Amino acid sequence: MRTLRLAAAVTALTAAATLTPVASAAPVDAQAVRQVCARDLYVRATAAGVVIGTLYYGENFDVQRYSPSGQWVFGHAYGNVHQDGWVQNGWFC
Repeated sequence: MRTLRLAAAVTALTAAATLTPVASAAPVDAQAVRQVCARDLYVRATAAGVVIGTLYYGENFDVQRYSPSGQWVFGHAYGNVHQDGWVQNGWFC
């Protein structure tokens, strides 16, 4: 019985270690239209700047370039924003 529990624990740990996170902050391809997977995502005039609009889950953002740190993405926000701006990276499907 003890061997069976140990084997089950090892199997569970191995499976957990090989899972890939659903949302990743890794950069997405430049020059691509991406779908927002966050509930809402602020569009800003500059990286970490003033909010000029909000994108919602399922709306699209046309990625054009990244900030040097990779934490911000510049492009065109569709939906009700419908203008160019910056969004925080890592919130695309």
